Amino acid sequence: MKKGKKLYEGKAKIIYATSEKNLVIQYFKDDATAFNNQKKSTIEGKGVLNNRISEHILSNLTEIGIENHLIKRLNMREQLVKFVDIIPIEFVVRNIATGSLTKRLGIEDGTILERPLIEYYLKDDKLGDPIISREHIIFFNWLNAIQIKTIDTNLYRMNDFLLGMFRAVGIKLVDFKVEFGLTHESGKTKIVLADEISPDTCRLWDSITEKKLDKDRFRKDLGDLIPAYTEVAKRLGILHEQSNVTAVNVTKLSSVKKKNK
Repeated sequence: MKKGKKLYEGKAKIIYATSEKNLVIQYFKDDATAFNNQKKSTIEGKGVLNNRISEHILSNLTEIGIENHLIKRLNMREQLVKFVDIIPIEFVVRNIATGSLTKRLGIEDGTILERPLIEYYLKDDKLGDPIISREHIIFFNWLNAIQIKTIDTNLYRMNDFLLGMFRAVGIKLVDFKVEFGLTHESGKTKIVLADEISPDTCRLWDSITEKKLDKDRFRKDLGDLIPAYTEVAKRLGILHEQSNVTAVNVTKLSSVKKKNK
């Protein structure tokens, strides 16, 4: 399928048009950002790993009935996905307290939550992605009550599935962030999971050592991302087609090229 003009460029991905109005190409960049884009770097090969990991996870979610935008992976950096109107809300599911939750509420870092906690954040970098309530979402017509309930149900199902997937390979799923969008096909509007699920959007800790295998390595200057992301991909068993990520040459990707803000 022929790639058309650039429709949108975000912090980690670029969206291109195709010859089909309901399909677009999602390109994974090597850019890394944190703290609402205040910290930036280019980490060579990150986009390749996120593309592969996200494809694997979204494909597995499709098999359990979680509809999402993925059609197929096209190459090392690109996916063919459904065109969606992104809902301006970030949905966060937490299993262990860390990050902003501990700072806001004074909860001890690493506290295991009795049950999964769902939080909603307005997707707006200029405002610092503020936390919002269900009432805000309904009042400002971002979603209605039925749509929120449907998304929450899917979030709990996703969490159960992902907890098991990662637990089986010795990884704790601490929390994850996802986005949803609206598709418009055959005169019908449907909510589907969109964006990506990868170590960029999940907190993943080794089950024994609690070593960080996610973007916190970049946020907290804990060391290179590439070996950690590669470890996640290897444990999930998805590097068999490129056993040493040959097109990226992972052994040379430990260097991080930092850009000035």
